[in-house]
Amino acid sequence: MLNFVICDDSSPVLIRFSKMLEAIFIKHNIDAKVGLATDNLSKLFNYIENTTIDVLILDINLKSDISGCDIAEMVRKKNKSVYIIFYTGHLEYALVAYKYKTFDYLCKPLTQDRLEETVLRLLEDVNVSSSNFVKINSKTVINENDIKYIKKDGMKLVFCTFERNYSIYSSFSKFSNCLSDNFIRCHKSFIININNVTKVDAKNNFVLFNNNEFCSIGAKYKNSFLEVFNNGDSSDRFRSVNK
Repeated sequence: MLNFVICDDSSPVLIRFSKMLEAIFIKHNIDAKVGLATDNLSKLFNYIENTTIDVLILDINLKSDISGCDIAEMVRKKNKSVYIIFYTGHLEYALVAYKYKTFDYLCKPLTQDRLEETVLRLLEDVNVSSSNFVKINSKTVINENDIKYIKKDGMKLVFCTFERNYSIYSSFSKFSNCLSDNFIRCHKSFIININNVTKVDAKNNFVLFNNNEFCSIGAKYKNSFLEVFNNGDSSDRFRSVNK
């Protein structure tokens, strides 16, 4: 699920913008949400620090000591993959805004059609070019940072994320080239994201996540899994991935 965040100093604008986005998500059956719409910078920074965001929409002139460009610069240093969109009536800021690898620049007043064009183009870009996302189907992409583990369940794969689970008919082999080095196979039925692991219990053969969910470590995969997990050698992280 794509997570959109909006920051503007006008509450009516935040409400209108959120409703416009949600209408676009529903119209095109896009798996996305507006996770936060705020005029409070402290709340924004706290959310960004503790939550994976995929799209950040910023007003440039926030009537504060900190501008939208300042926020973009701070976020970009931490998150290279986030899509940044500026929304403002100040056209003179356009050239400065693109310094932060801006995906788009929306001018006030914004129309539904113009926003819809941007969202659909962004979705197409995510599907085609971004290595930080896993494409489940044409309308659903998952930020890999949100995936705890992928479970093989018969003919299906279940992508277990912090937000929800996604179930599709597929196999591990079809996704092996899409996943980063953070993903390791620890069992015939599990590929885990080591960045979201809370504990590895090699004695009792399980991997624990922060919500007390766990995956088993299979005997066939144990040695190679522990080698990768402990030493970072990812050359054989999907051993027997086709089975």
